[in-house]
Amino acid sequence: MLLCDKPVGITSHDLVMRVRRERKCKAGHAGTLDPFATGLLLVLLGPATRFQRFLTGLRKTYLATATLGWSSSTGDPEGELVDTGKVPRSLQLPTGVVRQRVPMTSAVRVGGERLYRKAHRGEVVDTPEREVDVYRAELLEHNGGSARYEIECSAGTYIRTLVETLEDAYCSELRRVAIGPFRVEDSGKELSVSEVAELVPEVHEALR
Repeated sequence: MLLCDKPVGITSHDLVMRVRRERKCKAGHAGTLDPFATGLLLVLLGPATRFQRFLTGLRKTYLATATLGWSSSTGDPEGELVDTGKVPRSLQLPTGVVRQRVPMTSAVRVGGERLYRKAHRGEVVDTPEREVDVYRAELLEHNGGSARYEIECSAGTYIRTLVETLEDAYCSELRRVAIGPFRVEDSGKELSVSEVAELVPEVHEALR
């Protein structure tokens, strides 16, 4: 498994394809990052791809910047931005069990097709809702026009949707700094399956 630091402007699939060409082997990732987001992406190589299901469910930690007094049609910098001038009264993000509606720009499949493909055609459909766990949402910094958070949450949490609960705000920057026991500071490292198993009990059990 490779610990990669995905740069801004490319998809998770783009990064995996780059690794696949360089290593000339099967490759996959354990948890998508949007193109505007950066940070830790776990890339599995060869036979290790069969352990993907044990890694995608690990809790995630993000650093997120909310731009205040603005709205975005997609909840991120890639959407249509509108200057509302309305700064949220409260900067507290919800924690605990949170019910979210899957955004149209997500990779979730509805009717056999990924939602973002429908969105690119201008289609609007009724997207599913699901419950996620937000374990911690700590306000790190507030300078008037923006607020910076550290958020620890379950897999499947949409940080941009969480930021939108502030109402007049959107997620302008997003960086994933941890996936379970793996940290972005260790990007560039290559771990064997046995090393991963020492850190993730589910992988250890699967190897027995």
